[in-house]
Amino acid sequence: MGQREVRLSERGLRVLRFMLESPTQARSGAEISRATKTGSGTLYPMLARWEAAGWLSSEWEHTNPREVGRPRRRLYLLTGVGQRNAQAALGGLQFSSGGEAWAI
Repeated sequence: MGQREVRLSERGLRVLRFMLESPTQARSGAEISRATKTGSGTLYPMLARWEAAGWLSSEWEHTNPREVGRPRRRLYLLTGVGQRNAQAALGGLQFSSGGEAWAI
């Protein structure tokens, strides 16, 4: 996978900030959506673009849906490239307690 240019919106920055809180923890799309207040129609296309650009990897969780009583989740994890790019993108920003971003 080659790196592609990634445009970052305010929502994208929120998602990156959330993912960087625990960069080695894979997160489900539903968890990311809830934590960042980003709707699925915005989130999943964004995650797909980031995965195509090499910023994320994803895989289906290793669980039996019958045993856990729900469908399997797709889990997303920042790659090393994604972590570096996210840190660079967020490095010049400051966040208020409400999670809104603004440039310094």
